Amino acid sequence: MQIYVKNDLRDQLAPVVARLSADKIASRIFSKDPTIWGPEAEKESAIRLGWLESARTSVDLIPEILNLRNTLNQSGIDRVVLCGMGGSSLAPEVIAKNTGTEIVILDSTAPDQVLSAIRELSRTVVVVSSKSGSTAETDSLKRAFETAFRAEGLEPTERIVIVTDPGSPLDVSSRETGYRVFNADPHVGGRYSALTAFGLVPAGLAGADIASLLASAANASSELQQDSQDNPAFWLAAVLAETKGANGIKDKFLIETDSLPGFGDWVEQLVAESTGKDQHGVLPVVISKTAPEYDLGLDDTLLISFSSAVASNQDLRFHGNLGELFLLWEYATAIAGYLMGINPFDQPDVESAKIAARSLLDSPQVGKQADFVDRGMSVTAYGMEIVGATVEAAVEQLLASANDTSFIAVQVYLSRPEYPQFEALRDLIAQRTGRPVTFGWGPRFLHSTGQYHKGGPRQGLYLQITGEHGIDLEIEGRPFSFGELISAQAAGDANVLSENGLPVVAIHMPEPLQNLEFLEKVIAS
Repeated sequence: MQIYVKNDLRDQLAPVVARLSADKIASRIFSKDPTIWGPEAEKESAIRLGWLESARTSVDLIPEILNLRNTLNQSGIDRVVLCGMGGSSLAPEVIAKNTGTEIVILDSTAPDQVLSAIRELSRTVVVVSSKSGSTAETDSLKRAFETAFRAEGLEPTERIVIVTDPGSPLDVSSRETGYRVFNADPHVGGRYSALTAFGLVPAGLAGADIASLLASAANASSELQQDSQDNPAFWLAAVLAETKGANGIKDKFLIETDSLPGFGDWVEQLVAESTGKDQHGVLPVVISKTAPEYDLGLDDTLLISFSSAVASNQDLRFHGNLGELFLLWEYATAIAGYLMGINPFDQPDVESAKIAARSLLDSPQVGKQADFVDRGMSVTAYGMEIVGATVEAAVEQLLASANDTSFIAVQVYLSRPEYPQFEALRDLIAQRTGRPVTFGWGPRFLHSTGQYHKGGPRQGLYLQITGEHGIDLEIEGRPFSFGELISAQAAGDANVLSENGLPVVAIHMPEPLQNLEFLEKVIAS
């Protein structure tokens, strides 16, 4: 594992690294000292440090996972669908993308995306991953597949595998009804769970070499627990938490992972959810080398790259394999929390959007009505007033409010496989505003950057896009459909953002691709 720190940054951060070394932070973390993050965080920290041992303790899972994979393959079952949110889906997605294996990631409640995953059932095994099992998305997806398997004359208990914490409601109910269950370490939070059953079961069933993944992480552990000033976790943590620009701390980092597909999304949820609270935090901005921000040199950003090519604008560059990098970033994020004086293991604001969505499902009539309809698109403003009644006016006023600390978050509640064209909005808005722009698929990001949006610095401007899904899908045993669920999640999140004093422009598109073409022209003009 190699890490390159730009010379001027190394000089600036050397005293911080020396202090971390003198305070023995790495060895104290490895020894599971819960006092590191302060008295208020001690109770939570004491039950959230199991990830330090995951590379070793998870080895025991390998034979069971491989035996199940062989049994399934012998029966012609070789297609893996993963139903999970946040850390339960992002780590397996990265592993699959970087090991030549394939997992269908279903971390959406968009009905058309759900339906696109419910196919080829004769050769499909579904992994349902949730620490508690109470997550609305995961529960609904499990019900959808149970219904679909039964309709095909297939027994759900033979086709659905559960990954959850021991003793969770999902664990208890699944064992009672005869499902195959893998238990994860309950002392590991979801975003630190890459090397637990949550990462390994779906990846292993899909054919990834999970033994090598764990071995490389175990080898890195000996380096990362050392209180040496050469410890790469010290340098990464210092870069994240203490890098200063002309106008103060650089609190946004551009992460370019073209050579490591999907890793930026995993880092995004790990760092944003761990640090975005108490109006503090570090915002990861996932970009490619062609992104406008790559060469802007903004005072409040720094550039982190995983490219082997050296570029003068890179503040930090890595080289390592996936297992090493998982553990490095987990260590560094925990250390960054120490430097920032926050608890890196809780997520106090994630629940707020869930509660708001649930209230809208229970009483949909209380939802905010659209401010106006323009060209068939319904526009609703939260936390701001729009002068004029056009899409152009709404978008212009949102983007015009950006200043030299702002970021813009694009949130799209549509099917990710069906509408990848929407991702182009990220670069368009960055080009237009000269500010960092994040892109999130809803409701996936609610379990990731959603914590930072509500708990982090009040810097965000939010463009929310919803649309018609073509066909809805009922959820067996629930009084709402997938279409109603995703609509409530979008509106609920917008409500919570506005309650936190943050501006949101929500655009509902009856013809997503046609309306996108118009929106792109508005932004580019």
